[in-house]
Amino acid sequence: MHKLGRGHRDKVQQFMTITGARSRTRGARLDVLVRVMVFTTWESKMEELDEKIALQALKASDWHLEGAFDVFYNQPHIKSYTDTRYLEELYNRYKDPYTDMILADGITLLCNDLQVDPQDIVMLVLSWHMKAATMCEYSKQEFFIGLQALGIDSLEKFRERISFMRAELKDEQKFREIYNFAFGWAKEKGQKSLALDTAIGMWQLLFAEKQWPLVDHWCQFLQARHNKAISRDTWSQLLEFARTVDPALSNYDAEGAWPYLIDEFVEYLNENGIIQNGEVSD
Repeated sequence: MHKLGRGHRDKVQQFMTITGARSRTRGARLDVLVRVMVFTTWESKMEELDEKIALQALKASDWHLEGAFDVFYNQPHIKSYTDTRYLEELYNRYKDPYTDMILADGITLLCNDLQVDPQDIVMLVLSWHMKAATMCEYSKQEFFIGLQALGIDSLEKFRERISFMRAELKDEQKFREIYNFAFGWAKEKGQKSLALDTAIGMWQLLFAEKQWPLVDHWCQFLQARHNKAISRDTWSQLLEFARTVDPALSNYDAEGAWPYLIDEFVEYLNENGIIQNGEVSD
């Protein structure tokens, strides 16, 4: 089992006992697992799967058992079969009438059907599942890949998966993957860097989930001192900075290998008295 404290280990065991994940496989799901694992040690793999599912659900609910049960019973742990005929129907509902892609108007219609705002972060998570190359458009292949991965072949199932996709943002590893995906997804085609206005919008969206206290100061600093496109290195390193450096900068290492822009941001915070008495001022 992962290296966890006694309290967390007990919750994992309690969760696995109550949910009975192995005996709970639905319908054809057990069949699928048997076929996939036919040349492996089935029992060992299933124990690993149970533990992984338990950890994911508990982390997504901040280690509250009640919330973890909700996550568990609403998420597609194993890809379920999807009917490609229904996928075709969904795709045709949203695709552009003049090109074989789903574009902005189709995505707006999809959001209306799902009753979510187009600016909702869940649409970024959905695009991550689709491995979409560009913001505001899905190819047919991307659309099918994403929906099959989520076990979706109807609007009803689509709506059911919304809560699962939101919960994925609470998983640290998945959040990192979604964060890194967002850079390539949001930048203009053919560009290596991300436009500053777009980067600021994405940071405000993403760090609203992580509640990084310095995100507004970071955006103000960029507008005042930088006013240029953002490189992939700065994008990826900022998440590491937000994750590892205390907002009051008590453990910031000036000799660390941070991009120059982050070093300048720390200077900006100190120069403007934003960090005072070990706290972030408004």
